[in-house]
Amino acid sequence: MTQSNSLRQGDWWRSAVIYQVYPRSYMDANGDGIGDIPGITQRLPYIAELGVDTVWLSPFFKSPMKDYGYDVSDYCDVDPIFGTLDDFDAMVARAHGLGLRIMIDQVLSHTSDQHPWFEESRQNRDNPKADWYVWADPKDDGSVPNNWQSVFGGTSWQWDSRRRQYYMHNFLVEQPDLNFHNPDVQDMMLQTVQFWIDRGVDGFRLDTANFYAHNPSLKDNPPHPDSLKKPVHERSYVPYDHQLHLHDKSQPENIRFMERLRALCEPHNIALLGEIGDDDQFGRMKEYTAGNDRLHTAYSFGFLGKDKDAAFVRQALAPFVGSDSWPSWSLGNHDCHRLATRWAEPGEDIATQQALQCYAVLLLTMLGTPCIYQGEELGLPEAKLAFHELVDPPGITFWPEPRGRDGCRTPMPWSSSAADAGFGSESPWLPVRDTHRERAVDVQLVQSDSLLAFYQQLLAVRKAHPALGNGGFEWKDCASGDALHFLRTGEGGDIAVVINLGEQPLPLPKIQGQLVLGSAEKILSKYEFSVFAIG
Repeated sequence: MTQSNSLRQGDWWRSAVIYQVYPRSYMDANGDGIGDIPGITQRLPYIAELGVDTVWLSPFFKSPMKDYGYDVSDYCDVDPIFGTLDDFDAMVARAHGLGLRIMIDQVLSHTSDQHPWFEESRQNRDNPKADWYVWADPKDDGSVPNNWQSVFGGTSWQWDSRRRQYYMHNFLVEQPDLNFHNPDVQDMMLQTVQFWIDRGVDGFRLDTANFYAHNPSLKDNPPHPDSLKKPVHERSYVPYDHQLHLHDKSQPENIRFMERLRALCEPHNIALLGEIGDDDQFGRMKEYTAGNDRLHTAYSFGFLGKDKDAAFVRQALAPFVGSDSWPSWSLGNHDCHRLATRWAEPGEDIATQQALQCYAVLLLTMLGTPCIYQGEELGLPEAKLAFHELVDPPGITFWPEPRGRDGCRTPMPWSSSAADAGFGSESPWLPVRDTHRERAVDVQLVQSDSLLAFYQQLLAVRKAHPALGNGGFEWKDCASGDALHFLRTGEGGDIAVVINLGEQPLPLPKIQGQLVLGSAEKILSKYEFSVFAIG
């Protein structure tokens, strides 16, 4: 058995703790201002010592970088700014040697407009790849085929003068959508997945996993009733959120492709983690992970907004308690404001350390597979950037609100005293802020009461108690509706978790067990928690 296969035993993805690395911003090994694969390899021991077991890498494929790697021009090669295929192979080998699995980001719903497939497809209407993308004729008056909107603002249709048709793009104009109703497209995308399976990856994070197939009738989407009820100043900044997306995504054909993808990965016990963006986000997560022939697990944007109260947690978990579907959860990633800023109390710039510890306990003890975004273990706040420092297309388009995604993508701070915070270049692609420098890895490693030290302790507790990974889940009665009390059950003993998310003090329930983390006081204040081992 190879080292890679030994890391993929049983339902490993249920117990896994996934650490997301954004390659451009993790570590720059060659000093060009952009993080790279050799830099990630250099820092793998840090990730292993943190206590996670799986590393998710955001895209590193060849790309014009209009959307910083999410616009792929070659699915089977590494972009030179990140290194080479040999560098990738060396990273995988090093990770496996440290007991870490590698999960890579697969962007299957769309390509770059500079991909050779699209360059051929747009030439005319009868070439071999003419039907590889979503093309549609204009209406009689020359306007767009329907009312579908791009996630990044404006119509999701772009005119092409050569074909005299519109092509669909759910995201940037430079990201044309592939036509998954064409079997040749599906076959080719499966081949690109096979390429990375052969290189030893252990899992795939599927970008926009419910966006692959569209309704070929091109029916208009209806308006979103909740959006229309809101006052104008409270509506989304993006017209996309004003529609119910009944026809441009989450189609039945999407599930059929998931089944093909699962069949390809199943013999190797390779995990599929899907990103789900949908009006019914938790229901769609459940649908896409039902049974044993779709995604292994999926996460949505539910916890990537501002909702964080106990009622919302119960709502999110409700579809999965007692179900055969398995969720995944993330409190932060490369697409949303940093957790420490987003979940700060009103009037606070940064959440307190106690609150950040509480959120970590919630993420790492509730039902599902947790994902930790790089820097969350340090409590990094959102970096404040001026307009001239922005590079993210949506941030530039919608300035000043929202400011885009650059503030959560700035370089990882390794050293508080280095000019670049130890990133590897004095001129990184995004600036380093002092609020990050003071929370650098080297500062927190020598502080026994740092947030980094707490993450290490919490992850060690999770590893020592299997119930927190693949265990069952049971809600328990709680004295306050603003608090959470649940039981994780499994071999080696059960774990009881109590978390107070409300303003009112919470009487600690009588629990017969050993305290392994948190407070044993009879009264828990806001953001206090207790974790008990039972049996």
